[in-house]
This record gives sequence, C-alpha cells and structure tokens, in this order.
Amino acid sequence: MDDAYCETPPPTPAPEDAGPPYAECVLCRKPTEYPESTKGSTLCPVCAWQEAGRTACSG
Repeated sequence: MDDAYCETPPPTPAPEDAGPPYAECVLCRKPTEYPESTKGSTLCPVCAWQEAGRTACSG
C-alpha cells in the first residue's frame, strides 16, 4: 500500500493581515467579519451568537 496516500499535509498558518481592516466588536473589542466602514454596531461571531441567545429567550 502506498504510504504517501495516507499522509496529511502540514497545516498552513493563517496570515495575520488577511483582508481589509476589520471593525471592532462593540462588546469585546475583538475584530469582526465586517470592514471598518460598516455603519451601526458590529459584533464578532461569538458576541452575535450570545446576543441571539439572549434575545430568543427573553420573549
């Protein structure tokens, strides 16, 4: 059996500056998925998920 077939390539590190400057989360100050030019309150994925859980349970 060919051993090279089962080998996995080493992971490639993600670049630090990938893409445009991103807006900060209004709650935790981490970078979001949105560019800095986005208007309104921007949330990172974690805070957006937590906020959705809070609003869903407050009905």
